[in-house]
Amino acid sequence: MNVHHSNGTWDLVELPSGEKALGSKWVFQIKRNADGSIEQFKSCIVAKGLSQRPGFDYLKTYAFTLHSATIQLILALAAIEDLHLCSVDISHVFVQSDIDTVVYVRQADDFQVNGPNWVWRLNKSLYGLKQSPRLFGRKFADVMHLIGCIQLHSDPCIYIWERDGVKIFVPVFMDDIILASKSAEAQDAFVAELATHLKLWNLGPTSFLLEIEITRDRPKCRLYLSQRQYIVNKLAEFEMTDCKPVGTLMTPGLQLSKEDSPKTQKEVEAMRNTPYINAVGSLLYLAITSRQDIAYTAGVLARFNFNLGMAHWKTGKHAFHYLKGTLNMKLEYGSDEDTEELFVTFCDADHGGNPDNGKSTSGVLVKIGRGAVIWISKLQSMIMLSTTEAEHMAGVVGGKEICWLKNMMLELVMEQPLILSHLINHASPILSNELSNTYLISVWFIMEQLLNLLHIIIVWSCGHYYKV
Repeated sequence: MNVHHSNGTWDLVELPSGEKALGSKWVFQIKRNADGSIEQFKSCIVAKGLSQRPGFDYLKTYAFTLHSATIQLILALAAIEDLHLCSVDISHVFVQSDIDTVVYVRQADDFQVNGPNWVWRLNKSLYGLKQSPRLFGRKFADVMHLIGCIQLHSDPCIYIWERDGVKIFVPVFMDDIILASKSAEAQDAFVAELATHLKLWNLGPTSFLLEIEITRDRPKCRLYLSQRQYIVNKLAEFEMTDCKPVGTLMTPGLQLSKEDSPKTQKEVEAMRNTPYINAVGSLLYLAITSRQDIAYTAGVLARFNFNLGMAHWKTGKHAFHYLKGTLNMKLEYGSDEDTEELFVTFCDADHGGNPDNGKSTSGVLVKIGRGAVIWISKLQSMIMLSTTEAEHMAGVVGGKEICWLKNMMLELVMEQPLILSHLINHASPILSNELSNTYLISVWFIMEQLLNLLHIIIVWSCGHYYKV
């Protein structure tokens, strides 16, 4: 409460006639370190934003969050280039931005003054309001531009600060900020300048970010990502701490479909209280951040979030058995001595792997040095009549990621040659005139964008090579 009073977050006023006030409540949280130990106990007042009215209590909503691949890219470059990594945390992030509408909030429990008809008229944004992320993002962007940072077009949540020939890359995920630079002194200067505009904490060398533990071997230029503690917490949450490890993510040959969904009201009731969506969400978060090995399984399970059957739930639990056996797996970044190329991309697809609609699943993995920075397992939007077509469409997905990655690298001014290793199982790159127009356009996109514009090598697994 002292922080809010010194910050001028609100004025205590009597609720005007005809106006409505939002509710408020206390939220308590335990912030933990990478090893699960308690770092601090936190509490904050949160507005009940669910009752906000569009056009009255808020105008626009938007949250400034990093592309997951951007985080992986910066960490991979930090390992290869031996960059210093530093973490900065914005203190009381949302209450540092001005509110954009007239909002009244009822006083918090145990802190009421002058009676129930007296409310807070907000001067600053508050946790729980729908517009809070957007308002802080806008203020943060203004501050970054004021101190001379350049905002990237490839990902607006990454900035570049440059002084005296020294660059600092600044990825921002709301209040979590990473600084990557070859100069620790430049990082200190940047933090000091940023602190003149925002209240923040300098957390020192980056070791924990978004539930990801980060460890480094600086002499060998290696960086490792691990989510061991996150998995341990989830196993405890789903009462699977003592489950037996398994070596496979799914039972070999298993194909989940809508036929496995409940067919009677009794089966529906049996699955009603199953924490399936929570479990799948946890798997998806792991698949996005550091565990590309579970991306396909998590994607398949997510297809049945609202019509799950016992077979789907058993497969989800099987995935946690697999995670129990791979707790200590880490994603490693660093230079790859076996190749001179910085980037290599692998693309492939199954054919008609989805039994419900006959669609195929594209698989893409982009590797920088020793570790993957982009990985995708995505159901294709069209039904393909052959493995050749399905694998070409996977190449289109990989090509789009390569184009984005190339633009990102150009903005970072770290241009490197790229290779697209297009792995197609005995598929021919020769196209038939009888294929659909949409499919042909997609495949020609690969040829034009990657070959002619970006000068990328395409290697077909059947032995054909194209290079500009």
